[in-house]
Amino acid sequence: MTQTAFHAIHVAAGAKMVSFAGFEMPIQYPVGILAEHRIVRNGVGVFDVSHMGEFEVKGADALALIQLLTVNDASKLVPGKAQYSALTRPSGGIVDDLLVYMIGENDYMLVVNGANVDKDLAWVMQHASEFEHVTVADESSNYHLLAVQGPKSIETLQKLTDANLIDVPYYSFVHGTLAGVPMILSRTGYTGEIGFELYFKGSVDVATKVVTTIFDAGAEYGIAWIGLGARDTLRLEKGYCLYGNDITDDTNPIEAGLSWITKLAKGPFNGSDVIQAVKTNGPTRKLVGFVMRSEKLIPRTGYTIVSNGATVGAVTSGNTSPGLGTGIGLGYVPTALSTPGTMIEIAARGTTFPAEVVKIPFL
Repeated sequence: MTQTAFHAIHVAAGAKMVSFAGFEMPIQYPVGILAEHRIVRNGVGVFDVSHMGEFEVKGADALALIQLLTVNDASKLVPGKAQYSALTRPSGGIVDDLLVYMIGENDYMLVVNGANVDKDLAWVMQHASEFEHVTVADESSNYHLLAVQGPKSIETLQKLTDANLIDVPYYSFVHGTLAGVPMILSRTGYTGEIGFELYFKGSVDVATKVVTTIFDAGAEYGIAWIGLGARDTLRLEKGYCLYGNDITDDTNPIEAGLSWITKLAKGPFNGSDVIQAVKTNGPTRKLVGFVMRSEKLIPRTGYTIVSNGATVGAVTSGNTSPGLGTGIGLGYVPTALSTPGTMIEIAARGTTFPAEVVKIPFL
């Protein structure tokens, strides 16, 4: 099992460690998931997300390759901009969701989910072989990645860099130094809060220096490490999809609610004909958010969704919302049941519990 450069720090902080994406990762710290969630919503928290994958794609055919592989229109990017996108198969199914960064002319970085690094790399390399002027390098093991998130994140980080962070728009990034270390400072994150993701290379000592400096700068705001457990509750409250749960090889971007990143007008890409047909004809099912209307059940992945006594779908993500104080979830239901206000039921423990379809984000 792989350890990130911050492993010893997590252990010293009392983290409960679990196996995730081939890494030993912190799922929570002694204060607990609820407290960690609130720290990010109200102050500033730090996530170790070094398990994520980074592929550097360069050359005159780099853009053409990315346009073939992804649903979004990477031709709209300029240096310093990033976009949320997805890799798709000819079937229209989703290989992974990812971020596409334009570093410079003919120079891009793809940031993929840690659990999918090997699969994604094989998929990208398979298609790269069709182009003469492109190179793909897997730099995943060389990057450290920290997500500093929360309303006090900019105040914390601004103390440590000359880059004017307040002027960096959402889904944009700058090259700069922070704590004296060169890095990409990216105005992105998976929490719905203000925040930056910091990509940098270097030894364990360099990584430790960066973390120590950030925690010193954020001490006045109650900065804390945040684990995977709170990462899940934070993203779920915002309705963000989790690969392997809400989106998979068997889901289409249109039914998953990702039509906003699916740019069919850009020209053909993997699965674009299938995706166009689903958009034209309308999906038979949709990913919806729901709120429990019973305090007796916290919805969990895999629970059955019921309507009028019939099974109509399954919960893909579910948990307690610290912000709402009740259970929330995501799941696929027939399109006819996808309108906000529709009542459904979640089956568990031999009975069913009422829930209401709502518009996402939940908060």
